[in-house]
Amino acid sequence: MNNDAKLYKDAMRVLKLTSRTFYIPIKLLKPTLKETVASSYLCMRAVDEIEDHEQLDAKTKQYLLRSTSELLRTEFDKEAYRQFVQPYESLLPEVTVRLGDWIDFCPTGFVEKMKESTSVMADGMADWVEKDWRIRTKADLDDYTYYVAGLVGVMLSDAWEWYDQTETDREFAIGYGRGLQAVNILRNQGEDEERGVRFVPDNWTRDDLFAYASNNLKQGDRYIESIENKNIILFSKIPLELAKKTLKAMKNGNEKMTRQEVESTVDEIINK
Repeated sequence: MNNDAKLYKDAMRVLKLTSRTFYIPIKLLKPTLKETVASSYLCMRAVDEIEDHEQLDAKTKQYLLRSTSELLRTEFDKEAYRQFVQPYESLLPEVTVRLGDWIDFCPTGFVEKMKESTSVMADGMADWVEKDWRIRTKADLDDYTYYVAGLVGVMLSDAWEWYDQTETDREFAIGYGRGLQAVNILRNQGEDEERGVRFVPDNWTRDDLFAYASNNLKQGDRYIESIENKNIILFSKIPLELAKKTLKAMKNGNEKMTRQEVESTVDEIINK
């Protein structure tokens, strides 16, 4: 197996390990788009795993995130990255340790855009680690969800434009990402509070958080409305519909969708 084929296989394997939501739609993309979105998602997930790590202390997280952000603003020195990650390698997942490989996997024409978005994400995440994730207001929640998920929407919009000049509204793209993240916050609320983290503004009820998620998912609908490329529409609809149905399941008192519901939702979108 040549290096390119091995890297492709590794990327898809790690993608499947790290994201149930995005693995399915990424697999359905045409080759160039598949490599673009897969590599970009893996790079963003690499920094997200640092921010979200339960065993790293806040100072270490900030150091790793800010150092990574700085490297991403340059040519990206794989050896320099390997050196500052090495002391924590036994704790970090493969997706983070191999950030340099995912940059290599990204198509040349898109790699600088992808590095730029991931660098901004890493810096923003470091800021929120420094604030100890103290979300007091809706503005705080908007800021946090922008860095951890809205930037995924921005990256996707950049990818579509680079691929075939598909233009999308960046604000709706950010809402798309925020909506997906808000559903995750709702789903993990109990678990987060057990570990002393609360991603919910002061005085907000769970109903307020449901409304926030729902409003942002509506922006996701508007984001998709402007897209004409059927392959991109298919990709974009799957995470959005899964998020909507997860929201509905939680409103009905269930923790999440069943595997059968997930499969039938995906089949329904693919066969439309």
